Amino acid sequence: MKKSTTNKLKIINDPIYGFISIPNSLIFDIIEHPYFQRLRRVTQMGLSNLVYPGANHTRFHHAIGCMHLMQKAVRVLRVKNVEISEDEANALYIAILLHDIGHGAFSHALEHSIVNGITHEEISLKFMKAINEEFDGKLSLAIEVFEGKHPRKFLYQLISSQLDIDRLDYLKRDSFYTGVAEGNISSDRLIAMMNEVDNELVIEQKGIYSVEKFIIARRLI
Repeated sequence: MKKSTTNKLKIINDPIYGFISIPNSLIFDIIEHPYFQRLRRVTQMGLSNLVYPGANHTRFHHAIGCMHLMQKAVRVLRVKNVEISEDEANALYIAILLHDIGHGAFSHALEHSIVNGITHEEISLKFMKAINEEFDGKLSLAIEVFEGKHPRKFLYQLISSQLDIDRLDYLKRDSFYTGVAEGNISSDRLIAMMNEVDNELVIEQKGIYSVEKFIIARRLI
């Protein structure tokens, strides 16, 4: 069998952040998986493009952007002597990359009209477990973090909390594509102010005004 010569350490040019690197071949293979590729056809903001014509971005854009911000967060925390192993870092990248894989067409607009009795997070978990079987259990730690079952609570908080990586991307991205300037938060500043104290994700005191702007942006956009 001929060995594949595909370059899996590709660079993606994102209109928000510029160049985004794919950290390893496993994540490249997950991105290439049909379950993830379908996100190219799932609009991020449902039917909002009927009001904001530029809002045609997809969950694919959002997921890639989240992975990029998560890489930044891991670097910041490590500089502050927060121990994050390579396996834990990779689990964070995979979990945030797949956190919205359960969305259907038109995202939240579909979730509460056609699909009832199950959330997109629950569907995302089903997708993740199915992919994990295909990848011989390589997503197991990511699933543990995604479900909040990992003992290091702050890892889960990076995925899902009141100030998580998901929100840091979608506020900035939705603001960019709709032209609504109020959502243009400083995600870099907020990530730079992240730290871990007693197994909790915290923001340092210097970042209080950035948090204030973030809260206002969530209210307005």
